[in-house]
Amino acid sequence: MRATTQSPVETIEVEGRKIDINPDGYMIDRSLWTPAIAEALAARDGIQLTDKHWQILDFLQEYYHEYKISPNVRVLVKHLNERWGEDKVDRTGLYNLFPKGPAFQGTKIAGLPKPYDCIDG
Repeated sequence: MRATTQSPVETIEVEGRKIDINPDGYMIDRSLWTPAIAEALAARDGIQLTDKHWQILDFLQEYYHEYKISPNVRVLVKHLNERWGEDKVDRTGLYNLFPKGPAFQGTKIAGLPKPYDCIDG
């Protein structure tokens, strides 16, 4: 049986800029991230970003800049509950916003690396 090879890099164009993404949909060069790129990455996954999405994306970026790692779902829910209150965030609500997984899909759209122990993607 012959193995098929998948191109390791796909290129999308956003506002006239070429953005390389890996097979999981993550940006190769995260320094190029902009809100317009987030919109394009979300659209590829069938998501139209709302204010609630942006709150989560902003939090993901803040977390990454502080800890230098992308949070998994458990950590994401824990920290969001600490910040916003236990009645404001739950796993179900996060999965409603990011159906392919709040850690996997959220970090991808936020221009961050895939969480190390990400099981929802």
